[in-house]
Amino acid sequence: MGIDLRIPIGLMFGIMGLLLAGYGLLGDKAIYARSLGVNVNLIWGAVLIGFAALMIGLAKVASRRRRGGQ
Repeated sequence: MGIDLRIPIGLMFGIMGLLLAGYGLLGDKAIYARSLGVNVNLIWGAVLIGFAALMIGLAKVASRRRRGGQ
């Protein structure tokens, strides 16, 4: 019928997750003193990447079901 909304949602969250995780990996470590040394950007970047993978995976499963299980 059209594009599955899970694909652009997954791509958007994936890009944001990559940016956030990249900043967590490459950014200044001194900013994490306020969060007791926990790299919040890296953790939430990984969560966003996981959510993006889930959305894209669900879109692929739905696409296979529509085509008849191929």
